[in-house]
Amino acid sequence: MLKLDLTDKQALVCGASQGIGAATALTLAKCGARVTVLSRNESRLGELRERLPGDGHDVLAMDLGNPDHLAEYMPKLADRAYNILIHNSGGPPAGRAIDADPAEFESGFHQHLIAGQRLAQALVPGMREAGYGRIVNIISTSVKEPIPGLGVSNTVRGAVAAWAKTLSRELGPDGITVNNVLPGFTETPRLDSLVAGKAKAQDTTEDQVQKTMLAGVPLGRFCKPEETAAAIAFLCSPLAGYITGINLPVDGGRLGSL
Repeated sequence: MLKLDLTDKQALVCGASQGIGAATALTLAKCGARVTVLSRNESRLGELRERLPGDGHDVLAMDLGNPDHLAEYMPKLADRAYNILIHNSGGPPAGRAIDADPAEFESGFHQHLIAGQRLAQALVPGMREAGYGRIVNIISTSVKEPIPGLGVSNTVRGAVAAWAKTLSRELGPDGITVNNVLPGFTETPRLDSLVAGKAKAQDTTEDQVQKTMLAGVPLGRFCKPEETAAAIAFLCSPLAGYITGINLPVDGGRLGSL
């Protein structure tokens, strides 16, 4: 029987203090991986590590949007010989692109694209040496269909998707796959924040905003973080060894594009 076996694999999961990141860390650990959980919130990371099955797990508190942190920690990460990188970070603030200050775009690019580049440069040599590498970027369905009211996020996420596709071609000969998972409406603090913001902007209730959102989802419900984590774990496993350079929506069928 086929199973998602990540025994002896070492994974770095970014944005692991809550939501999809935390669910992914738990899922990878259940599959046998040794997991380093990364985010700015050290106390939450410590609590999460206690919940991870197995042993050999670690905590790294750092801010991916902080250039000084990136410069300080990347050499340390390079020494760990990670097989798996889950590149995940909280989304930029909501708002129209035309209204955004250029500094918001700069911040978003640092937190997502530049951080991803630095992480990849630190971890890819170890993946090459091990002959096994998986890079999974958690981005957004906006790379296929821009989401109204998320101008900075749409822009930055699209850049990350193009970067990942380029990497997949460059790293394929080394046995390293690079894929993107595109979460739809998922039960996370990020979704709660977006719903609250829309309710305020539209002078309506959060319940009505949720009903409107779900009206466009064929499965008729929000996604559980664990469901997205399962898709991520598959892409990290040997079972997905011939899949690279893709954008995988986990959106309940909401996207209208192919």
